[in-house]
Amino acid sequence: MKFTKQNILKGAIIYSSGDTIAALLLDEFSIYRLLGIILIGATIYAFEIPNYFTWIDKKTAQLSGIKKTLFKTSLAILYFNPLWIFRHLAFIKLFSGNYNDINSHLLEIAFLSFLVNIPISIIANYIIQNKMKIDWRFLASAIFSAIMAIYYALSEIIFK
Repeated sequence: MKFTKQNILKGAIIYSSGDTIAALLLDEFSIYRLLGIILIGATIYAFEIPNYFTWIDKKTAQLSGIKKTLFKTSLAILYFNPLWIFRHLAFIKLFSGNYNDINSHLLEIAFLSFLVNIPISIIANYIIQNKMKIDWRFLASAIFSAIMAIYYALSEIIFK
């Protein structure tokens, strides 16, 4: 199991940075939201994501060539699915005090956001899973996710 101080710091700083940019763009900044995303980045994301990436490597160790590449990329995309996006958006709503906005419409937004994002997600996850060493994948994924956090926050406006 990977849950290191380094990943805790990376998760706290990078995820909260992306979300803070999104919150500022939408004029929705809140110290509670910032602290909540720091907490989620430093705990859930810092634990889940590096361990999932390690699992991907173990699951695909016996594969090679294009099959391995496609399987690793696909497994990463499957992890960051509409339910993951919904959960992230729900965390934002929770920490912003907008509990009533955690509903089926938010799930619909997450699903549409995921569908539109698939081409970018394929490229990013291909690079992260197949071109980066395991020790750098969480950092790369966190940076990509921070950029996507801006998109996810804006997707509420785009897909309303």
